[in-house]
Amino acid sequence: MACPYFVPTEKWDGGGWLHPSRLPLGGGWQGHCSAPGHEQVQPEESEVRELCNLGYAKNCGRLPIDRQFDAVRFCVTSDRNQHLLISFTGESAHLPIEHKQLEFDASQMQWTTPHPDVRIQKLAECYMQSYLQRRTTSS
Repeated sequence: MACPYFVPTEKWDGGGWLHPSRLPLGGGWQGHCSAPGHEQVQPEESEVRELCNLGYAKNCGRLPIDRQFDAVRFCVTSDRNQHLLISFTGESAHLPIEHKQLEFDASQMQWTTPHPDVRIQKLAECYMQSYLQRRTTSS
């Protein structure tokens, strides 16, 4: 589950995670904050590693008190004929409060059903990039 205010900008293989493929976005990412009043703030490396990439960042001073989600999660639920279904869940207090089905056409490398929130969509794109990279290397 990644922080819903984290805006990944580039893959980060040097984060020191034991199993980076198990991270919520399928790998580590560098990026910046999009929390209100803190847009474009570049968190410290330790924050990116321990808070931004993992969600439920109660210790983050930029996390708004009034927020829709504490964390977001993605999961590929179907991968058939280059058509992928991705389940999105937004969580608050460890409970799901929003669920959407996103769709990605891998043959065209485009979303046919994206998430309407651009921040969440950016997280979905990073998750998909990691997924497709693992899929290609395991074939």
